[in-house]
Amino acid sequence: MPLKIDTYIEGKIHIIEYPVHYGGMDLFSRTTLVRLDDGTLWVHSPCPIDDQLANAIKQLGNVAFIVAPGTFHHLYVTDFQNHFPEAETFVCPGLEKKREDIKYDWILGNRPDHRWQSEFDQVAITTATLISEVAFLHKRSKTLILVDLLENIGDDYTHDAGLLLKFWWKAVFHMWNNPKAAPEYQMSWGNREAIKKRTGDDSFLGFRMHYPCPRQYH
Repeated sequence: MPLKIDTYIEGKIHIIEYPVHYGGMDLFSRTTLVRLDDGTLWVHSPCPIDDQLANAIKQLGNVAFIVAPGTFHHLYVTDFQNHFPEAETFVCPGLEKKREDIKYDWILGNRPDHRWQSEFDQVAITTATLISEVAFLHKRSKTLILVDLLENIGDDYTHDAGLLLKFWWKAVFHMWNNPKAAPEYQMSWGNREAIKKRTGDDSFLGFRMHYPCPRQYH
């Protein structure tokens, strides 16, 4: 089935949802498209793409930035690069070592690029041993754009949740109807105080919670 672009905030943020099979589980992931004030597009966590989808994206604007926001979010970066060769690529710290084949222009950090600093805040979360990512806040809409830092699967899950997914989320990690960081974070966070200093206990309050999941793996 062809992937489609859905509107999250009219004229500003769009999402593309697609199926992912990981660890024996059927999950769903999202790509986020943000239209910047200059009319160009900022692409967060690229999805599978073909000519039809690429043409649909071009109707929204010219892709200027391709963002690989986490060390588990990278499979389709090169596909997007092939369709949008003029775009600059930004990668999460650590991905440049994990995927040495990906050509990139910049490594993300705590300071937004000057071309989107008026529209985004961002922070790199790199204190876990198994996984890292960079969290983004779209300031005008107060939309928090994450990958694995917060996962939300429960009774309102709109897709078919298989038995294996329910087992892990209910019995093992107690995440069903209880949004938490991905299991990879839970198993590998060493210095929890460092995380609190980076994010703040109440950093999520007052923001739209845009999950680029429920459960996103690339």
